[in-house]
Amino acid sequence: MGIVLGIESSCDETAAALVDSDRRILAQRIASQDDAHRPYGGVVPEIAARAHAERLSPLIAATLADAGMDLDDVDAIAATAGPGLIGGVMVGLVTAKALAMAGDKPLIAINHLEGHALSPRLADAALQFPYLLLLVSGGHCQLLMVEGVGRYRRLATTIDDALGEAFDKTAKILGLGFPGGPAVERLAREGDARAVPLPRPLLNSAEPHFSFAGLKSAVLRAKEAGLYEAADIAASFQQAAIDCIIDRTRRALAVAHGATALVVAGGVAANQSVRAALVDLATQHGLPFVAPPLPLCTDNAAMIAWAGVERMAGTLFAPDPLDFSARPRWPLDPDAAPVRGAGVKA
Repeated sequence: MGIVLGIESSCDETAAALVDSDRRILAQRIASQDDAHRPYGGVVPEIAARAHAERLSPLIAATLADAGMDLDDVDAIAATAGPGLIGGVMVGLVTAKALAMAGDKPLIAINHLEGHALSPRLADAALQFPYLLLLVSGGHCQLLMVEGVGRYRRLATTIDDALGEAFDKTAKILGLGFPGGPAVERLAREGDARAVPLPRPLLNSAEPHFSFAGLKSAVLRAKEAGLYEAADIAASFQQAAIDCIIDRTRRALAVAHGATALVVAGGVAANQSVRAALVDLATQHGLPFVAPPLPLCTDNAAMIAWAGVERMAGTLFAPDPLDFSARPRWPLDPDAAPVRGAGVKA
């Protein structure tokens, strides 16, 4: 049985977790920074990095104590090495390097997106490769064929904004505060999704990708028009976003030959309306639908530790060097063709 200590610090959640090869989360802790960022309506990178530096070491010590373990009981140290806010990523990765050196443990540098991509397998032992993954978060919106650990084939990406970013900006436009995604979802339950005419960018388009910038701008115009209730704008925005997701995912399913399941991961995967629409789509295609439990959708260290477990299980596993560099951008499929507007976020 292998035990991996996972460290996550790519955005505004400071997290540590212990996960073993039997898919057991032995202990985990998450320190949220919501209160620190709320006055600014979004994450301030400098504040986030400082908070990670202050909180991470005692958080790791508390996680080990929760499990009744010390560093000697751990078989490897896995840490997010990117993509993300580079200051926070560096705090987590440097801490992991120090622990690996001090304890003579293997260092495993994890792509944050890979943590999300593999997290459904932590919760569902029956999920087998390959599967079609909709990865939806504040920084990314992609459709990927997950063919194995370290083997990801990108089918679609956003050409402008990520869906989670569009949710957050909509919340800011409507004055709902931070974090924005859950606030929009709550308000949408009170509104009429047909009340506000909003665009569905790239709906039925021949190209496979996503676009949400135009939808976000339309929300701003609807708010400035003064003709609609905030709840109706929220509901109409959410429905437009779901329509786009379902249209693009349906297109990807047509070319996702051999997929064993339709899987969703990332922070937006916690949205219950998004999940319900994807369940219906999977059923239409005769596929099981798999999503991580809600605590594993948002940023967490258990998914990073599990990605480390998956990496260690490979026959060609080798630890990463202690001079591994933190990366602000790190595509899961570096060989994917360039996409207009996507840039290095692809």
